[in-house]
Amino acid sequence: MAGYEIRTSNSKKGKGLFATKKYDQGAVILEEDPLVSCQFAWNAAYRYLACDYCMRPLETPEQNVRRLACKPDIVLPHSNCFETNLESITTCNQCAVLYCSEMCRDRAYATYHRLLCYDTSDAQHPITVLLEAWKQMHYPPETTNIMLLVRILAYIEQSSNPSQAAAKIKQFCHRTVNEDAELVHKLLGEQFADQLNTLRDLTSNLISGEHVQEFLTPEGFCSLMALIGTNGQGIGTSPLAMWVNAVLEITMSDDERQQIDLFIDKLYQYVEEESGTFLNTEGSGLFQLQSACNHSCAPNAESSFPYGNHRIQLKALKPILPGDEICISYLDDCALQRSRHSRQKELAQNYLFVCWCERCSSQSSQPDCTSEEEMSEDDADD
Repeated sequence: MAGYEIRTSNSKKGKGLFATKKYDQGAVILEEDPLVSCQFAWNAAYRYLACDYCMRPLETPEQNVRRLACKPDIVLPHSNCFETNLESITTCNQCAVLYCSEMCRDRAYATYHRLLCYDTSDAQHPITVLLEAWKQMHYPPETTNIMLLVRILAYIEQSSNPSQAAAKIKQFCHRTVNEDAELVHKLLGEQFADQLNTLRDLTSNLISGEHVQEFLTPEGFCSLMALIGTNGQGIGTSPLAMWVNAVLEITMSDDERQQIDLFIDKLYQYVEEESGTFLNTEGSGLFQLQSACNHSCAPNAESSFPYGNHRIQLKALKPILPGDEICISYLDDCALQRSRHSRQKELAQNYLFVCWCERCSSQSSQPDCTSEEEMSEDDADD
């Protein structure tokens, strides 16, 4: 029996995820696969090989770090502590897209790929044209991918009950503006009007059908763009990170531990010098349960991807009692440590709300700008 339920939180937040039983710190609250997920366009362009369905990386930790550091002679110790099964890699019979297993290939075909299978070498194919247009509009770091929107449309059209599938998508928050606070999502500002029209036209060339027509009108397309912008959960997978985590679990002497820690630090230094922060296979997905979690700047739960694919796990950061709302942070750790002003600015641009969590309320008397970094940010905006 599930230890949580989705119900109304308050008039401002709408729905939320609430505990129906006690969770100790570190307890797993839920695990969930997304309705659809998608690797970022630039991530794929930079040769981050991943399963086209579940985003599992298709390289070993050693291959991963050699590529990221551009050092083909790197040898990872304790390579047997982390098993990478690449023997089950397969492809779509028609378009040669890569999958980590036949199961993922079959699931992709049944969910959306039947409508989206195409010759990836065809520069004039509508998917190729759409992806190239998207990449020219959205340079790294990306926060979503137009193909997540396209896969949603294909998911509806391919469903055995398209009306029910469309209704399921509409259950996600898909408002384009927050009228109370006069906020507009950063993907939908006036400066992007021409881009949105171009993307809508290119998407309409790619997929159509009576069940998705409402999403291809100007208003419908904006709402779907807002949906992936506000609900798309970032997914990051890394063979190197999973190897590091496995090595940290090995029992070894203090001297060995010190040596391996220094070696790992050096690896990340090499990677940063060559690839910067472009470290993981990255993308985004649409999760039904996890998306019901509201934000807090002092969250009691956090999401992670412990299986190296798109399956998400929600864990308690502190004890959670029955009736407590389960909240995560929509901000990364770095942004979460910044001032209330900085946090509010990012949440408004990406999620269309002004945060009044307990932490923000207690800091309401803080000045609007509290650091040189943020002041320089504002100067750059002027």
